[in-house]
Amino acid sequence: MKIPFVDLKAQYATLKDEVADAIRGVLESTQFIGGEAVASFERDFAAFCQVSYARGVASGTDALHLALRALGVGQGDEVITTAHTFIATAAAIVATGAQPVFVDIDPDTQTIDPGMIERALTSRTKAIVPVHLFGQPADMGPIKDIARRRGLFVIEDAAQAHGAEYHGIRTGALGDVACFSFYPGKNLGAYGDGGAVTTNNAAIAERIERLRDHGRTTHYHHAEVGFNSRLDALQAAVLQVKLRRLDEWNEHRRRAAEWYTAELRHPGIETPVVRTGSTHVYHLYVITTNERDAMRKRLDEVGVASGIHYPLPLHLQPAFAYLGYKQGDLPCCEAMAARSLSLPMFPELTRDQVRRIAATVLAVADRDSHQELQRRPVAMHADGGKV
Repeated sequence: MKIPFVDLKAQYATLKDEVADAIRGVLESTQFIGGEAVASFERDFAAFCQVSYARGVASGTDALHLALRALGVGQGDEVITTAHTFIATAAAIVATGAQPVFVDIDPDTQTIDPGMIERALTSRTKAIVPVHLFGQPADMGPIKDIARRRGLFVIEDAAQAHGAEYHGIRTGALGDVACFSFYPGKNLGAYGDGGAVTTNNAAIAERIERLRDHGRTTHYHHAEVGFNSRLDALQAAVLQVKLRRLDEWNEHRRRAAEWYTAELRHPGIETPVVRTGSTHVYHLYVITTNERDAMRKRLDEVGVASGIHYPLPLHLQPAFAYLGYKQGDLPCCEAMAARSLSLPMFPELTRDQVRRIAATVLAVADRDSHQELQRRPVAMHADGGKV
C-alpha cells in the first residue's frame, strides 16, 4: 500500500460532517466576504496564539507582505532572513521594495543563526524575519535581544509552526507581528489558500485591516492604497472546525516523530534536533544524510512519497541573482540543501507505516555503509597481517 507525504483524505474522513455543517452555515448566511464566520475564527485563532489580535488574509505570502508594509518597511530598507526557507519569505520583502539579506542557519536546528544576524546588520536594516522551520521555533531570545538593541522589528514567519512554543510562549506571540499560512498541507490548513497576521499591537492590527481591503476605512473612503487580500468566509469556517483539533493533531505529530527517531538510529542518519525550551509541532520530519538521493529513489520504488525542503537555497535562486550571492556564502544552508530528506508526516500516520518507511531508509543506509567499508584501504601490520 502506498504511503502519501500528507494524507488529507484521512483527515477529512474524521471531520467531514462538521465541515459540511460549517460550510452550510456560511452558504445560508450568504456572508461570503467578512461576516461572523471570519470574525469568529479571528477571535479563536488570536486566543490560540495567546495574542490580542488576529486578522485573516488571502495567503501566507500576503500575511508577510502586509505585515512588512504595516511596519513601514519599504524602499531602501534591508530585512535580514534565512535562505533556508520557501521563496515566499523573501518575495514578500521584495514586494515592499526592500532588499532581503540572507544569513546562514544553525546546523543542528536548521533555523536562522542569531550570531550571523549580528554580522549582517547595517544602517539600512529595518527588520528581521526569523522562520520557524519545519515546526520548530527559531531561537527567539537572542533575536529579540538584537532587535531591541538596534531598534528593529521582528516579524515571525510562522507558516510551518501553528501551535509551536518557545519557552512556553506560542508562535504568533513572539515578535512584533507574526504571519501564518493556511495552505491545505499545513498543520492548520484550509481547503484553498488563506493566511493570518497576529499581533498584540492594536495599531498594527488596524493597519492590516485597511491594507487587506483596499485601504478602506468606510465603504467608499480609502486612507491609503491597499490590496484585495481577504480571508473568505468559507475558508474561515473550515479553519474554525479544524482549529478545535489542532492541539490533538500536533500531539499526534510529535508521537509519530518519536517513532521515527526511535527507528532511525543509524550513524549515517541525523534525525531532527529539538532546541531546549522549544515545543516542535513537526509540520515536516526532516532527516539529513549523505545518501539522500538513493533513499528517496528507493522510497519512491516502494510507494512511499518523500520531499526535499529545500533543494536550492534562496541565495542561489536565479530570482535573487541580482543580490550577488555565490556558492559557498552560506555553507550550512547549502549542506542542508544537499543532504535533507523529508519523510511522510501527518497526524494519522500509523506505527506500522513509520516502521515500513524507516526500514526502507535503513536498508539504503546499511547497504551504503557496507559498501563504504569495502572501499576503504586495508591497513597492514609490519609482518604482513591485517590490522
